[in-house]
Amino acid sequence: MKAYTKPVLLITIILLIDQISKFWVKLNMTIGQDFNVIGNKVLIHFIENNGMAYGMEFGGEFGKLFLTLFRIIAVAGIGYGLHFMVKNKYHRGFIMNVALIFAGATGNIIDSTFYGLIFSESTFYQQAILFPSDGGYASFFHGKVVDMLYFPLIEGNFPEWLPIWGGEHFLFFRPVFNVADSAISVGVVLILLFQRRYFKEEHIEKESVNSEILED
Repeated sequence: MKAYTKPVLLITIILLIDQISKFWVKLNMTIGQDFNVIGNKVLIHFIENNGMAYGMEFGGEFGKLFLTLFRIIAVAGIGYGLHFMVKNKYHRGFIMNVALIFAGATGNIIDSTFYGLIFSESTFYQQAILFPSDGGYASFFHGKVVDMLYFPLIEGNFPEWLPIWGGEHFLFFRPVFNVADSAISVGVVLILLFQRRYFKEEHIEKESVNSEILED
């Protein structure tokens, strides 16, 4: 059980930070409201979306239901894979990165599954209420994902000589996201960056087994 301690602790911390931040935003901000953290480059900007990470949408109400169910199945698969990796002593860095992805996906599933039941509608003029007397704003599996992290670091216009986009306005970084999205992105990027290190030991073990077979 000791091998499960760090992954479970990481998942718990990510989920707590993610859900506490989302609850605070839902109960204290209206849709579109800004809260400047560092000037106008790091903001808390409250929006909600029906779809995927970083505010992307997916196919209306049916698409929303499909996406939520797909997420649940995917998270169940990731959870089983994480258990398998811990049990079979995969590289600890790889396990922790998969734990990040699992925590992030679970965090957004909580929004999609339960927020419609426990919150009233957030609007441009009114903050949400937790456990409203007349019920939540949506049915089971139809809640909206809360996003609030916004980093419009660089803003300007493309040079006129640039093909296609010349003279057009640009903003980096435009998407609004949440802690869960960040956990997923960090986990994926770290796996891509360090995959050789993570699987080096496994390759060495396979080579030694193959050499033993050839010698026999």
